[in-house]
Amino acid sequence: MTKSVTNAMIGLLVKDGKIDLEKPAPLEEWKNDDRKNITTDALMRMSSGLDFEENYAKPSDATTMLFRTKGAGAYALQAKAKAKPFEIWSYSSGTTNILQEIIRRQFPKHTDYLAFPHLRLFRKLGMKSAVLEPDASGTYVGSSFMFATARDWAKFGQLYLQDGVWNGERILPEGWVKYSASETAHSDGKYAAQFWIEHKDKSFPQDAFMALGFEGQSVTVIPSQELVVVRLGCTPNEDHFNRNEFVKKIVATLK
Repeated sequence: MTKSVTNAMIGLLVKDGKIDLEKPAPLEEWKNDDRKNITTDALMRMSSGLDFEENYAKPSDATTMLFRTKGAGAYALQAKAKAKPFEIWSYSSGTTNILQEIIRRQFPKHTDYLAFPHLRLFRKLGMKSAVLEPDASGTYVGSSFMFATARDWAKFGQLYLQDGVWNGERILPEGWVKYSASETAHSDGKYAAQFWIEHKDKSFPQDAFMALGFEGQSVTVIPSQELVVVRLGCTPNEDHFNRNEFVKKIVATLK
């Protein structure tokens, strides 16, 4: 679910005019090779074309990045291009940590970067329990390591339900929520921009978008129902807990 918080952090910088989604990602390391055409939007949609293995059952790019390197984003930056941007969709925690590397580089002072999500997001929403963990290099692990109570995760979902507005203040740029929930090509109707969607199961609310976390944790936002559903139980096996059916039963109860 931390990936969706990284979405919000990028949105804040877009609002500030510091990042343009349609321009090549502002990374000096990529300017002289095939990666120079990867836009920030491609990273947001996990359609960068970078070669990154997301596998937690064995040593992989993902496990090396999270558990064996000093800087998660710095490690992911080294991935080579295996396809052109937007040719394929491939779920990758590496791309989210590259986004965090981009975010960090927008701040001359490291302390300003560390304070950024707290001052501009968590404090605004009253998310007092939120803990976003940095790696050993001091960069937030934007793919994986944020913790908060169910009530505070619900506040995060409520921000998106309210189109990025909180207590009359526009936190996220106008149109950001619509962008964040719009389907990404080649994702088989499953992914948007650092949020998941479910367009294949037509009995599931088609305007819903989700922050899906580890082993069954989730924040589901359903604008048509004016509903946010947070579930923090740990259920590794989907046979024991079906998130889609859980959400659909809640929606049916409210009718």
